[in-house]
Amino acid sequence: MTLRVGIISANWGAFAHLPAWRSLPGVEVVGICTSRRETAEAAAKKFNVARPFWNAEDMAADPGIDIVDCGTRPNLRHAMVLAALRHGKHVYNGIPCAANIDQARELRDAWKTSGKVAIVDAFSQWLPAHQRLREMIDQDFLGRPLGGSCFFNLSLFNNPSPYFPYNWFAQAGQGVSAMRNLGSHALHMLVFLFGEIEELTASDNRVLEEWRFADGKIIAPETNDYACLILRFRSGLVLQLQVSWSATLGSGWLLDAFGTRGRFISKAPSFPTSRDTTLQAGSLGGSLQPVEIPARFTQAPDIGITADVDPQPAYPMALSMRRMIEVIRGGRQPAAPDFDQAWTVERVLEAARRSSAERRWVRLEEIA
Repeated sequence: MTLRVGIISANWGAFAHLPAWRSLPGVEVVGICTSRRETAEAAAKKFNVARPFWNAEDMAADPGIDIVDCGTRPNLRHAMVLAALRHGKHVYNGIPCAANIDQARELRDAWKTSGKVAIVDAFSQWLPAHQRLREMIDQDFLGRPLGGSCFFNLSLFNNPSPYFPYNWFAQAGQGVSAMRNLGSHALHMLVFLFGEIEELTASDNRVLEEWRFADGKIIAPETNDYACLILRFRSGLVLQLQVSWSATLGSGWLLDAFGTRGRFISKAPSFPTSRDTTLQAGSLGGSLQPVEIPARFTQAPDIGITADVDPQPAYPMALSMRRMIEVIRGGRQPAAPDFDQAWTVERVLEAARRSSAERRWVRLEEIA
């Protein structure tokens, strides 16, 4: 049975999600949705998609669609995802999962009662280097986790371009911030690798008060762009997390963790991708050495693309989507990262928000 996909978004959805879906056997992208008829029809023609939609509710209600891929702004996505679940669709949802904890809870509850498969676009855990890293952790390479650091610092708005499609990140009320966006991606990775977070303390601020464009235009951002967290995991691991989208000469992605038996470093010069995310590791008494990524993580015989494909996010997305399809068709392994993991991350984000506002440690058990 062919599973039919409708994509909401002619930007990131068409650029990265579309080639990922098209790489999967037994899947067909049949619809694309934007906010206006003229842009929807233009996108359908440009990307060779059969059916344009300019109302997400219509797409959600259409019996000719099985999966709704929703990639627009968090505050807009909420109603769209609820509509998709209400109409019996499976859902591929963007990051962050929701605009705030209340909306996240509503999405989690709607998913639980729907009986459908729902995952989020936290594809970094499917990167070959990170899949290898999880395998090493499962093989007890680290031993008992002790400590580490995670930095995810980008320079998105230090020299902003007027053509950058995400300049709306400056606007309050959209459900975005460096902590909610970059932090969501980082936290999905950390939860995937290390499990449950028990408590944290955080500082969430805005450090760049103006975005200055080359033409002289100035935007005063209303969102926070720099967050620092200390995370205490159930395993005993204590790890510091720093994220910013306004970091001067941003260094990209770095995860450095050590345990009683070993240490590893995952690194990428910008957003982690299949091609440029490297892995180093070393055991107690030795030294850090490059870790080879086996071919089983960089290519899959039942996917029509490999880790070298452009755009780079398409390959890890395809792996996540493949797992989703397997579950829809009755597979026993859980979809990943599903709405349960997304709810876990949203609870951490809410704990961080409270910690920063109230200047205290917050236990995750407080967020229900």
